[in-house]
Amino acid sequence: MKAPKNKTIDLPLDEGGAYLARCLRADTPCALGDALDRTICGDCFDVLPLLPRSCADLLIADPPYNLRKDYHGVRFDRMRDEDYAAYTARWLDLALPLLKPDGSVYVCCDWRSSLVIGPLLSERLTLRNRITWQREKGRGASRNWKNALEDIWFATASDSYWFDAGAVRQRRRVLAPYRQDGQPKDWEETADGRFRDTAPSNFWDDLSVPYWSMPENTAHPTQKPEKLMAKLILASCPPGGVVLDPFLGSGSSAVAAKKLGRHFIGIEQNPRYCVWCEKRLEMAARDGNIQGYADGVFWERNTYAMQKRKK
Repeated sequence: MKAPKNKTIDLPLDEGGAYLARCLRADTPCALGDALDRTICGDCFDVLPLLPRSCADLLIADPPYNLRKDYHGVRFDRMRDEDYAAYTARWLDLALPLLKPDGSVYVCCDWRSSLVIGPLLSERLTLRNRITWQREKGRGASRNWKNALEDIWFATASDSYWFDAGAVRQRRRVLAPYRQDGQPKDWEETADGRFRDTAPSNFWDDLSVPYWSMPENTAHPTQKPEKLMAKLILASCPPGGVVLDPFLGSGSSAVAAKKLGRHFIGIEQNPRYCVWCEKRLEMAARDGNIQGYADGVFWERNTYAMQKRKK
């Protein structure tokens, strides 16, 4: 039995038949209208060739890192670097034709897989940046540094691409307020404290890995925060655009896209995760909030003022 405040979504497959029935199973070429805003239950290596070319404004990929991991019955085993490179090249070469000529790509990695994925992206696209985000959770080690950071490579298909820096500004607490002629310089005095809206950088220290009391939390072992996905989507997908995710997992990118007025195409091979994704999409139709994002800005982690505004 879960504690009353435990909101983790872990619906078993035998109880999620209604959600699984909503998912698309593609085994023949699929028109965009049929795939749009759908969770496609299948292996991305089989599904990607069936989708229409040049349909996506943004590709977000969170592939299995090169680690041994059990995804609720679907196991991924660690490979030699050259084999992982071949695996990555294979899905990239299937996914990139679905990207529009002015589209953007984000690929999530840990420090080890980043060394493999970065060069492969640079061979196919124009690398723009490497985002590093602070994951406050992590297992300690006695003979190494604790892994508390992950990477996200940012690349584009051409020099013409959508990027809205104003949509992803961060609101930070001002610790050393500077005044000019007695007035706040680039910060605001509020009843909750002093804050400054800053330009987005490639280091993100404001994210919380979903935990048991958050409505977005699932039992997926490597779930990404909706807040993280919201940053990628707001920055690099125009309103009404299409987000493609070939490794959908429990659906964070699809849910964030839905809440932010974008379309999505999500592919996930594990039927149980498809159930969780559909459950979250149902919840998103009733509640469009994204924890940590309010008033059009991204707030620092655990900011009290933001929490009050969400109520």
